[in-house]
Amino acid sequence: MNLYDCNSMLGRLPAGNVGEGSVAALTKLMDRFGIEAAVVAHTAAWRHDPASGNAQLLAEVSGEPRLRPAWVGLPDSCGEVAPPAQFVAAARRHDVAAVRLYPADHGYGLAGSDCAALLDALAAARLPVLIDADQASMTEIEAIAAARPALPVVVCQVGYRALRRLAGVLARTGNVHVELSYLGSHLGLEWLVERFGSARLLFGTGLPVRDPADAVTRLLWSELDDAEVAAIGAGNLRRLVGGGDPC
Repeated sequence: MNLYDCNSMLGRLPAGNVGEGSVAALTKLMDRFGIEAAVVAHTAAWRHDPASGNAQLLAEVSGEPRLRPAWVGLPDSCGEVAPPAQFVAAARRHDVAAVRLYPADHGYGLAGSDCAALLDALAAARLPVLIDADQASMTEIEAIAAARPALPVVVCQVGYRALRRLAGVLARTGNVHVELSYLGSHLGLEWLVERFGSARLLFGTGLPVRDPADAVTRLLWSELDDAEVAAIGAGNLRRLVGGGDPC
């Protein structure tokens, strides 16, 4: 069974002992848990500076075909990053698989005017956006997805307490997806698939902060059939990110 992780990260974190954050450490963990490939961002782009952190990510994953980069994006209001069209063009040139947004940590409104041009450019390129559940409200996530049906939106780190709000968003949109790393409710994965289909779910581990055994066990020991497990394990992400196929 192929496993393609949509939610992992390189680099150290300012708090928490999560290991050395290197490519070698990440791929060693992937090997241990049978994860063939991953879309990875870098903590330097999240916690320090998106522009230099994204460049650092490209340098570190160069020559490692199992890892595809996910850049951290920002509105260009303050001139820290290139204007949206240039940012997306550069992402395409470098085979960037997805863009992570951290509106709460980086101090902007996800559904506000400042981010609109970036989201429009990402939608035009059909470049998936990954947003942790603690970075924006479900109302904001639904608003950006409903306004841009071509934009794949992946909500990461969704816990069981958010399932009711999440279900409403999934029912009213067709382009919002959910990854598995925090989905710890009993039979929650099976309930989501029964209600919304397997195409809306993506395998993700939350490495290196989360133990990947959580997501691997949740999927491979689920009560889903083999086709559903295969779609969630790798097929859905492969369809969304396109490009080079490391898995």
